[in-house]
Amino acid sequence: MAVSLVLPPSPDRVKISRALISVSDKTGIVEFGKFLTASGVEVISTGGTRKALVEAGVLAIEVAEITGFPEILDGRVKTLHPKVHGGLLAVRGLKDHKAALENHGLPEIDLLVVNLYPFESTVASGADADTCIENIDIGGPAMIRAAAKNHGYVTVATHPDQLLAIQAEMEANAGSTTLQLRRRLAGEAYARTAAYDARIANWFAIEREETLPATFPIAGTEGQSLRYGENPHQQAAFYRMPDARGNLRPGVATAEQLQGKELSYNNLNDTDAAFELAAEFDEPAVAIIKHANPCGVATAPTLVEAWMRALACDPVSAFGGVIAVNRSLDAETAEQIGKLFVEVVIAPEVSEEAKSVLSSKKNLRLLKTGAMPDPASLGLAFKNLSGGVLAQTRDNGRIEVKDLKVVTKRAPTEQEMKDLLFAFRVGKHVKSNAIVYVKNGATVGVGAGQMSRVDSARIAARKAIDAAQAAGMPEPLTKGSVVASDAFFPFADGLMAAVEAGATAVIQPGGSIRDDEVISAADEAGLAMVFTGMRHFRH
Repeated sequence: MAVSLVLPPSPDRVKISRALISVSDKTGIVEFGKFLTASGVEVISTGGTRKALVEAGVLAIEVAEITGFPEILDGRVKTLHPKVHGGLLAVRGLKDHKAALENHGLPEIDLLVVNLYPFESTVASGADADTCIENIDIGGPAMIRAAAKNHGYVTVATHPDQLLAIQAEMEANAGSTTLQLRRRLAGEAYARTAAYDARIANWFAIEREETLPATFPIAGTEGQSLRYGENPHQQAAFYRMPDARGNLRPGVATAEQLQGKELSYNNLNDTDAAFELAAEFDEPAVAIIKHANPCGVATAPTLVEAWMRALACDPVSAFGGVIAVNRSLDAETAEQIGKLFVEVVIAPEVSEEAKSVLSSKKNLRLLKTGAMPDPASLGLAFKNLSGGVLAQTRDNGRIEVKDLKVVTKRAPTEQEMKDLLFAFRVGKHVKSNAIVYVKNGATVGVGAGQMSRVDSARIAARKAIDAAQAAGMPEPLTKGSVVASDAFFPFADGLMAAVEAGATAVIQPGGSIRDDEVISAADEAGLAMVFTGMRHFRH
């Protein structure tokens, strides 16, 4: 049954007369403490916070003097006391609450400044389980939630960045804060405790090796407001989500923007897709993405050569695309990229010379991540549904030669085998139904997102023909290529479309009830075909 209490209207302005300060991150706290005492505010504090304040000349009363009870259990219990929580939770406009304060000698607390034990950074440091557990704050969240609930009368700060806003309001309002500020800070306080508890819960799940627990709290922090979403009428923001160990996956979440306009929702989405694809390869690699699909991918001994070969796959679609490389971006590659209009370039590192080359492209966004993501790592991926969220482990499946089963009379040549593995890796990053043609370590045709697999095969072949004509080549590069399909061919027609395009070898998962029919068609056409036993749907 819900608790019912008729509350009086909250006042717009509440004067700060007494503050309780207990912080782990002491950034700015001495300056703020000096401001409070200069403003006539009584300051109550605890342990290390009080020590820092007193040493700086701030008069601060030890919380034990207020509660009449010492800190016990190695500091685990110090603020869990009625004289603290009563002072935070009392509704000043209720006579019964005022009477209770007077009868029990509970001081009203108008301002709470608390940030929590550093659980997240303790986990990220690699500390053992006992140390991590000892850095789970109990009293802090309890006080924060109490103050936020009673924000009609109490101001609560949970981050050093909020102190200046509180000080500005007090200076502008004769020592008072406004209801608007108190309500905003209350919402931020609950967001903080929710994120804190989510990180703790997810850490416990990892500790017990439970990848998808029955309840999975999601906590995104450091929200970055975006101009709009996929379309101008949609609102959007980017939230960084560290894993249960407190680590951010290298990529857009860790990137430093070196130049260019603000990144849009679509920029971020495409840039993530490009960087994850470039990370699949050990050799120097370039991935060109347009609308979350690859339109050119290549590896080569040098980045600049990889760029030229990736661009040759579909130079029309590459215009206005997003470029990812898996090496430090060098000046020569930057010069070639700079000849084409592109939206974003992302790299683990960028040389000073490359920065200089691209500096004239004022609208081009240049990002440096500091590292490449590990394509073999697990992690979770989420997808929104109406009224819920789908969660799954990241598609970290990788196929090697030893995993392949040759199902045709002819086995692939050594070069075909290399290209088949390359094509299947690229296909993992193409929207289903996906068909990828590859020749000598570079895509030469990509068909994505079609309802029919045969249509994807034909679209990819058609794009290869267009690219050949634009380059003045006598025939498309799909002649003598290999082809990858992200899922099995349900009929032989998709395979025959690849044959018509000039493919000589095929890689696919297998598993269709018509596999024998498809294998027979491949044998009849003289193709080599291998089964992976693994599919890569991407919706």
